[in-house]
Amino acid sequence: MNKAMAWRRHPRRAVCVFSLLAATALAQSGKAPSVSMVPVGLVTTQRTKQTMVDLDFRVAPGFHINSNKPKSEFLIATGLKMDPPTDIVLGKIVYPPGKDVAFPFSPDEKLSVYSGDFTIKVAVHPLSSVVPGKYAMRGTLRYQACDNAQCFPPKTLPVNFDVKVVKEPRQGHRNPAQSPHIHN
Repeated sequence: MNKAMAWRRHPRRAVCVFSLLAATALAQSGKAPSVSMVPVGLVTTQRTKQTMVDLDFRVAPGFHINSNKPKSEFLIATGLKMDPPTDIVLGKIVYPPGKDVAFPFSPDEKLSVYSGDFTIKVAVHPLSSVVPGKYAMRGTLRYQACDNAQCFPPKTLPVNFDVKVVKEPRQGHRNPAQSPHIHN
């Protein structure tokens, strides 16, 4: 049995060895993968109204990160976790589809990854009980970055943006419809 067959028969062992080599290489090279968040402007929304917020991220050139639905159980999915203030509910988190790419370390298998710029959408929904004002939204993006030769240990990136909640607009008082007929 050749070495390639041995790795296929024991994929967990291969992942462990691969991770150890990646950590060693990272420590020696000093080349650290990075993902950054593009600052989000102040998000203004009304009480009881759901607003979609675009969170834009940038993966450093030469790297990619696993998508939120990697194609292997041994890969760590990208995941966004938010801790909203009281009376602000987070709705659905919408991840972009990953790009299926084959890499030199696994040429027969395409992996679902993000590279370059990508956007995750988050629904923010202030309840009717929230007091109008500015609120800090805090969370983390967990990801595993790789280059074309190795994967690195998982990292977390702080995710921060502010939401300004305003009162609902007042319903204007309308006069009842006037009859077009003149009554004498």
